[in-house]
Amino acid sequence: MIKLSDAEWKIETCLWDCGPMTITELTKTLGSTTGWSKNTIITFLKRMQEKGAISFVQEARAKRFYPLIDRAEAELEETTSFLDKVYKGNVGLMISNLISSDKLSKEEIRELQRILEED
Repeated sequence: MIKLSDAEWKIETCLWDCGPMTITELTKTLGSTTGWSKNTIITFLKRMQEKGAISFVQEARAKRFYPLIDRAEAELEETTSFLDKVYKGNVGLMISNLISSDKLSKEEIRELQRILEED
């Protein structure tokens, strides 16, 4: 699976959420929250193309970029990688840490209970 940096995740998420976009559209969408310039986004896009995470279609005056990787697969891979790295794959330990550190609201805890009861 393709490993994405945090910055690349922002671009990939934008493409997943909004569909194919030009550099100008990506700059307008991401620039306000990230402060990235057009040149920064171009650099990330080149890197992501080399990894096989995105591609583009050439339109009359601009390239329109789109994701090549499936969102659900990328999220699962990232989750698994995080669990392995931080919790040695132990989901229970992660949840226990979140609950004991008061990072989960009562509503989130109820949602977890509902999910566990369904399976």
